[in-house]
Amino acid sequence: EDAADVLDVVGDAGVDTFCWPDRAARGAVFNAVVERTVRGGAVVALSSDHEGYLPFDATDEHVEEGDHLRVQVHDPNPWWHDDRSVVGTQLRAIGGLASLERGVDALVAGTPDGSRNHELARTTELLAPDVPDEWGVQWHYAADGASMDALGDALEDLVSLANRLREAVADAPAPGDTAPYRVAAPERTVWAWFGRDSRFALDDARREVTATLDGHHRVKAGSEAASGAVDFAEALGADTDGFPFGAVTDQFGPTEGDLVAIEHGKPDGRLITLGRGEVTDRDRDAGRVTVRREMTAGGAYDELGVPREDGDVATTRFTEGNWWYPTVYEGADGEVKGTYLNVSTPVEVFPDAVRYVDLHVDVVKHADGTVDVVDEDELRECVDAGLVGEELSEQALSVAERVRAAVSDD
Repeated sequence: EDAADVLDVVGDAGVDTFCWPDRAARGAVFNAVVERTVRGGAVVALSSDHEGYLPFDATDEHVEEGDHLRVQVHDPNPWWHDDRSVVGTQLRAIGGLASLERGVDALVAGTPDGSRNHELARTTELLAPDVPDEWGVQWHYAADGASMDALGDALEDLVSLANRLREAVADAPAPGDTAPYRVAAPERTVWAWFGRDSRFALDDARREVTATLDGHHRVKAGSEAASGAVDFAEALGADTDGFPFGAVTDQFGPTEGDLVAIEHGKPDGRLITLGRGEVTDRDRDAGRVTVRREMTAGGAYDELGVPREDGDVATTRFTEGNWWYPTVYEGADGEVKGTYLNVSTPVEVFPDAVRYVDLHVDVVKHADGTVDVVDEDELRECVDAGLVGEELSEQALSVAERVRAAVSDD
């Protein structure tokens, strides 16, 4: 119930917040099939469209392609990462302060510093919950300094979770009989992507309880160095009049000559890198960078209907906070092939990447001046699937219409 309340708050942070439940949640148990072995581990099928990565050191058995085995998700990975969720054959009841691990011939499987003489090793015997046989307590770093009541409550919850897992595994069909197959999912994992507007809404919430710079969360998302600089500036009582794009890019980038990736998020949680380009211009006052990419031959430009050829150049202008950005495609002779105006969540210009979530509906301007709004049906499909909210959809369509009117010649 508490987790559901937190999820409601997260989902309502801003119009450009996206939340996705993970089908392979942390702690979920699967009958899996080894699809192939790779260096250091194996890729396993958890379902018809979801894979996990099994490190060889996370299993006691030798595994080969086609093997059936039972695994548990130990470290889920967000959908916008390329990495698969990490699984292992050891069964765990995973919590915040500690975990219980099956197959351990000791009450305490581990402590934060790895020492058997750690205070937590002695404390465990004083706690009330009855840890199941052949399960051991692995205390996490967060347990250091926690009260006895907190430790006892955490261990009690873990014992309950471990018992539920034991029952689910005992009643499940063997891996060789049904795989891939989900045996148990004792908890939910939900991934949240905060867009630029959402980050500023979080600033407002934080500002109610402590001094907060404009763009606090936005700058911190850029890099560890930027995050530390925000903390330092706030500790000194610094103040800003709006988001300091110029100062942030002066200090952390990007500036002229830097290479940045174009990270094109999708409403279903995927992240596609559209390539990397050189920053050829930066306007500190306008909050804008211009990125130049050299294209390779192959296929055609989306919706423009013209071939992509060697020597083509794509010039894109990204303005921090804009709900759209233009890309002009030119041939090797300098002739314009067309302009693609992408409608997205507000653009964020980070030190090494420009990031946003594509909202499908776009505007294209052909070389002859014809202007079209395209892919409105794809946006509607996302709304129907629950991936895009009605408010965000209406905003995207409104932006597309304004852009269409602005670039039309008539």
